[in-house]
Amino acid sequence: QVQFVESGGGLVQPGGSLTLSCAASGFTFGAKAMRWYRQPPGKEREYVATISYDGGVTHYADFVKGRFTISRDNSKNIMYLQMTNLEPEDTAVYFCKTTTSTLGSWGQGTQVTVSS
Repeated sequence: QVQFVESGGGLVQPGGSLTLSCAASGFTFGAKAMRWYRQPPGKEREYVATISYDGGVTHYADFVKGRFTISRDNSKNIMYLQMTNLEPEDTAVYFCKTTTSTLGSWGQGTQVTVSS
């Protein structure tokens, strides 16, 4: 079964940093582009960032550009999201998934809370 397991979330102060991990299984991870999404409380899920199959090309939503960095380690089937200069507006449940929407289902996500 195709699975995505997000981890690394927690409570952080404004201006702080966190690194999230996404462990994938059930498909050839190294052959698929991947994406991070997030869902703030009371809002719909929104797009955060994309990384190509080999990590050579990345793309970011405007609201995280310059603060977040997406990366991957294909030898471990893990994708990362390094987050810096966090703001209260970044508070959300963060999810990962392949760019192929029909491949797999949403995981549980990991909660990120930015508060003083």
